[in-house]
This record gives sequence, structure tokens and C-alpha cells, in this order.
Amino acid sequence: MPMAEAPLAPGAAIGILGGGQLGRMLAVAAAQLGLRCHIYSDDPKSPAFELAGAKTHASYEDQAQLVAFANSVSVAGVEFENVPASTLATVSAHVPVYPSPKVLAISQDRLSEKEFLRENGVAVAPYRRVDSVEELAAALKEIGYPALLKTRRFGYDGKGQCRIGSEQEKAQAVKALAAGPMLLESVIDFVREISVVVVRDRNGDTRTYEPSENTHHSQILTRSLVPAHADQMVLKTARETAQEIALQLDYVGTLCVEFFECEDEGDHKLLVNEIAPRVHNSGHWTLDACVVSQFENHIRAIAGWPLGGTDRHSNAEMLNLIGDDVAQWSTWAKDPHTAVHIYGKDEIRAGRKMGHVTRLTPKTERSR
Repeated sequence: MPMAEAPLAPGAAIGILGGGQLGRMLAVAAAQLGLRCHIYSDDPKSPAFELAGAKTHASYEDQAQLVAFANSVSVAGVEFENVPASTLATVSAHVPVYPSPKVLAISQDRLSEKEFLRENGVAVAPYRRVDSVEELAAALKEIGYPALLKTRRFGYDGKGQCRIGSEQEKAQAVKALAAGPMLLESVIDFVREISVVVVRDRNGDTRTYEPSENTHHSQILTRSLVPAHADQMVLKTARETAQEIALQLDYVGTLCVEFFECEDEGDHKLLVNEIAPRVHNSGHWTLDACVVSQFENHIRAIAGWPLGGTDRHSNAEMLNLIGDDVAQWSTWAKDPHTAVHIYGKDEIRAGRKMGHVTRLTPKTERSR
């Protein structure tokens, strides 16, 4: 892969593979630094296209368009982790890509991700590889009910997974997910879910944002709260673990690590649920509660700039506007302490993230 050296000067172009709301917010962050974003997406209605300095609408398999895209930018990044491997190979042959294709290969496969974490001493929920109905039956005997059957690839926001609570549900889960390599994972009884957004630059300088406490509904993030209610030692451990994961991946850019906080006879411990090699929904609060957001720090990192500060100046509650929730935008806009972010998507659908709001209050520290 070509190696980037000097920091990109204002006016340089950064390529982003993917044109959703994350790409849109990355384009805004780049523009604030005087950098231009070239968005590449196979969706003609990509919301990031509206704010891009340049755009390419083409298939992720179109080699000629990918080469032209790569040759038009100084460095490239991704907006979602499931960019095809062939796409990454083509682009990375012409321009540096951050995070690296090696990192994305790990995160694109749930089994590879679990094994990477375990090999690096990071605690995860019990899991088993499942490649057949027979292996599923054996894995359930070991792990027990309830369990989650997940496809190893192309899963997000609860997609590609089924909960198995009984023998009857096993057959339904197999039918729902069809054929293909899968992973069976124990359902964890947790106190809370927290996540840490960590950013690491080309030189290895690493910083974390304060952990957020997250609430999900139907496997979709609905709320992130900062500061979290967890004990300060738990939060410190979460930040240190996220930094170590970024180090072991030799990561460049913004990364999110999601945790389950579990309690066993009064002892609190953390299990890593998953990692996301990109800017993340649970870090959207940083846009309004920090001087430098996760999006700007991602652009800084891949552009070779010094990282900005990650301290917060306010308490924050981020609420996703999902589906018809976006119709309440005017109500939120009336609150002088609430920042409104609408993603410009053309169609409102149930379960679709249409925007988010962040409510700010004076900064306090919270511990149990």
C-alpha cells in the first residue's frame, strides 16, 4: 500500500467509501479543516453526496471508477465496515486507506473479530463457530439457552441475528438466516451497555472520548448518555481496553468498542460485544459536547494532522430520530439546549436512522 507521509494541507482531497450519514458528517468535518471530500457510493440518493466536494456514483465492483476515485484523492477512508475486499484491494493499490484492509477483514467477520479479541486477552461472551445444523445443536448443548445465532458477515443494527430461547426457536433461526457460516453466542445478562470511541493517529498517538451509556430498542441504538452511571474504575478499564485494541490493530482513525458491563457477586467486569472500525452512532454526542468531535478527529488522524482534544465541556444525551421520530424536528428545535441533526434522507422508513438530537446540560461527574 502506498504510504502517506506529510500531513495533508488544506485544499487536499480525502476519499470516503460510503455515502450514508456518517460520510455526510465526515464531509462536514473535513470542510471545517479546509479539506475536500470525494464520496464514492453505489446509492444515487446517498445523503453524503449533498455535502461532498466531489462524488462518484458507481458499483463497488467497478474497477475503472475505483481507480479514478483513488487517483483523485490523497488518502481514503471508509464510512461502513462492509466495503467489499476487492474494492479495498483496488483502492489501496493506489492510495493509502485508513483503517487498513487488514483491520476491515477482521471486523467484517464476527468469528475473526472474536478470535482476534480473545487472542489479545480481551474478554468476550462465550461463542462457538457454527457451519451446519449439527454443529448448531452441539454448540447449544455447550452454551445453553438463550443464545444468539448470528451470520458471520454483513450484520448491523440487529440484522443477521436471531435469538434462540428454546428447541422450537432453533429451527426458526436456522431458516431465517439460511445457509452460510454462522456464530453462536451466549446471551449476556448485563447491568448496562457502554461504548468507548477511541482515535489513533499515524504516529500512534491515541486518545479516548468518555464512555457513553447506551440504550437499544429492537437492536437499534436509541440513546447515548454521558457521563455513564458506571463506576469510575469500570470506565477507566473500558478506556484502557479500547486503547489496547487500537494498538494491537495498528489502527489509524476513529474506532468504537462496545462493552457489556456485567455483575457477578458484587464484582463488575467488562465483556467486549463488538468493535466498529469507523466513526460510530454512540459517539455522535461529541459533535456538540466536545471541542473536537469524533468526525473531525477521524479526518485529522487519516490526514496526518495532530489529534484534537477529546474532553467534554458538557453533559450530553444523544437521542436517535428513527423513522417517524424525525417528524418532531420542530419540537426539538424549540429547545435552546438541544442540537438538531437531520441526515437529509429521501424516504422515511421504520427502523431507519433519519437524524439525531443532542441535549446539553452543565458538566458534572457521575459515579456510583
